[in-house]
Amino acid sequence: MFMGPLEATKPWSMDGVGGVRNFLDRVWRMIIDQDADEVVLCDAITDDACDEDQLRTLHQTIRKVTEDTEAMSFNTAIARMMEFTNFFTRCEKRPREAMKTFLILLSPYAPHLAEELWMLLGGEGCVAKAAWPDWDEAALVESSIEIPVQINGKIKAKINVAPDANKDQLIEIALADPKVSEQLTGKTVVKQIVVPGRLVNLVVK
Repeated sequence: MFMGPLEATKPWSMDGVGGVRNFLDRVWRMIIDQDADEVVLCDAITDDACDEDQLRTLHQTIRKVTEDTEAMSFNTAIARMMEFTNFFTRCEKRPREAMKTFLILLSPYAPHLAEELWMLLGGEGCVAKAAWPDWDEAALVESSIEIPVQINGKIKAKINVAPDANKDQLIEIALADPKVSEQLTGKTVVKQIVVPGRLVNLVVK
């Protein structure tokens, strides 16, 4: 078998190529109905606006891909686009505008696929000429976070709180949680350990 100069000097693996191919296949399935006889958009594509989680994911992706592309950190930019694809593939509704914005980010990395999907989504002109999106700092801020509540060091519940909730607020919310209150029945809280934004640990006896 003929071996070119590169093949002759180093072993080649198709793992990297396969990984990229799998990613692009997932991008295709995120937007296109793979079970249809013709190339048509999947039913999940909608003209609705993004919900809070979708909007945050979109703008996190815009920021990460923009910054990493400018820094020529292409692997991490692609990794972030993979996270975007995985997230939106799990969504029952995938806003058209979010998909189009994603394709602008994807275009420098997979121009042919991005162009075809852009056209199918009804994008105007060429995706390569579309304005690069800006991220919205306000959209990056989470309205609530989930933190664990421990009793004697063991997680017994998780509570959703504002990111800036202080110690008193965290204790109040934790004590009001049904799972926590059940665990405290007949016991005395002797110490409260609170790390805002991270955890609540109640020491009981």
